Amino acid sequence: MARRPKTYRFPTIPRFHAAPGSEASPPEQLATLSYYSFQRRRRDRARRRGAKPRILSFTGYGSPRWVRIFSRVLLSNPEWTEAEYMAQIVRDGVRGWQNFVSPPIAYAKVEIEVNGQRHPVRADRNGVVDARIACELEPGWSTVTLHIEGADSTSQDVLIIDDHTDRAVICDVDDTVWVTALPRPLTAAWNSFLLDEHARRPVAGMPVMLNRLAEQDAGIPVFYVSTGPWNVAHTLTRFMTRHLFPLGPMLLTSWGPTEDRWFRSGMAHKVSALARLADDFPHLSWTLIGDDGQHDPEIYTHFAHHHPSRVDAIAIRQLSATEALLAGGRAENTQGATPGIPWAYGPDGAALSFQLENSKVLPPRQHAPLTWPQSVTSEEQLTVAELRADYPEFTNPDEPQE
Repeated sequence: MARRPKTYRFPTIPRFHAAPGSEASPPEQLATLSYYSFQRRRRDRARRRGAKPRILSFTGYGSPRWVRIFSRVLLSNPEWTEAEYMAQIVRDGVRGWQNFVSPPIAYAKVEIEVNGQRHPVRADRNGVVDARIACELEPGWSTVTLHIEGADSTSQDVLIIDDHTDRAVICDVDDTVWVTALPRPLTAAWNSFLLDEHARRPVAGMPVMLNRLAEQDAGIPVFYVSTGPWNVAHTLTRFMTRHLFPLGPMLLTSWGPTEDRWFRSGMAHKVSALARLADDFPHLSWTLIGDDGQHDPEIYTHFAHHHPSRVDAIAIRQLSATEALLAGGRAENTQGATPGIPWAYGPDGAALSFQLENSKVLPPRQHAPLTWPQSVTSEEQLTVAELRADYPEFTNPDEPQE
């Protein structure tokens, strides 16, 4: 009997079937599925190597009636204790890529202990906990404790804002607090992944300006809003501590694609973060600080349109010509869309402070040895005049021209 020839069946590419009547899964969803499948394999390999859960706590905030907690749950090497790990980090610093190597634990169960009472919450798909808990805490700095099975508990500082506080600051991070050159992809990648954290540079004059804002009245809270991922939160905290920035809650975002986008929208994150702060603290008015390379002028203008009586001033740090070119240009006609709100625009914290003093947002320095010398004042007036000539859209129409 003749032997039947063997046939070969080529492997088929798996297809993602959509629900009846709907279209096939778009590429963005395929990217999301691939990303989280990759993270799941990383977690499995880490557990086989003996990795254990670890909680990274970040600065939270709240009112006397509730608190908002941020943390991140991941798998890490259990060889060091938390104290030994932090001592080595503070001494030697870390390369940026090391913030991204520990796989997050998706949907981890975390217990948040406030005033002796535990509240169970769950992390999201990226291992990030963002939870609001009803409780009673005194205004000022407080501490809560986070627990997870199989890991050491960790404490978290939370800033409780008094109901009598009436002013606050929202500050961008990238190219406003530290120099990242995010509009320049190769430089940003080098700074984010390869550069030692001790080599990062602060934006000149920003620590002094932010401290002057924060020290007014009985103390003004400072919130830092960034498109950066939670992976760099501890690096950012250590950086601000070394360079004497006023510490405050940070609102960062998660790494990876979403259900409808290849990359997360940094602009949408900032808009939603500002909107939530406005809802959380309806009694606060805000000083908004950013740069002109990541849509900050447009975002702050949008915020001012929705809360016209709750914006004290907008201060924008001017990027260099090269950074602005690679970022797609500068904002146009934004200040004209917010009449009555003073704008400051300059290359560093000194220029911004000088203009905020002129707008009465910052009080003038009181002690004679610390006042601006006449030569410096004249030079700053010339700088401001040149900026106004180059960028008239940032000139306050209600302010007399020099």
